[in-house]
Amino acid sequence: MGTSEGHPEPEWDVRPARPADVEAIAELRAVVMRPDLERLGRYDEQRVRQRLRDGFSPRHTSIITSAGTFAGSVTLRPSESGHWLEHFYLAPALQGRGLGSAVLRSLLTRTDTSGDLVRLNVLVGSPARRLYERHGFTVETQDAIDVFMLRRPGAGRRGGATAARSASVRSAP
Repeated sequence: MGTSEGHPEPEWDVRPARPADVEAIAELRAVVMRPDLERLGRYDEQRVRQRLRDGFSPRHTSIITSAGTFAGSVTLRPSESGHWLEHFYLAPALQGRGLGSAVLRSLLTRTDTSGDLVRLNVLVGSPARRLYERHGFTVETQDAIDVFMLRRPGAGRRGGATAARSASVRSAP
């Protein structure tokens, strides 16, 4: 079991999202994104939830569970040039404990195997950017609000045993 910042990595699993999951994800999004959106002067209590509802795709979304309870979500949406990583939110109590890295490693093992590029955007100044950079994402473009990042297949690989363990333990849709 891995550790991060002195905490054991939480046990976790994923399941396919269902349409009924939209409100739990919208609420988590509002909580997780609030500090960054407020810092950027862009927080709107209704809009932050509605944007998730408007773009929610249960078909490409996974629900992350830890100790059998809702812990977060992640969407890996196919695109013409690979995939978009979207709506990757973790409950604040589980952040900084290795869960985000474990979920991300599992997803990226899949996209590496298929040879796909992965793109995402993160808010300027968000601490999540460091997570993505550790996993091989690099800045493609940036504006006053968003940083658009790209990861080529195999970028950011660390020890093969870690990636292999993650791939054998979890399989996200």
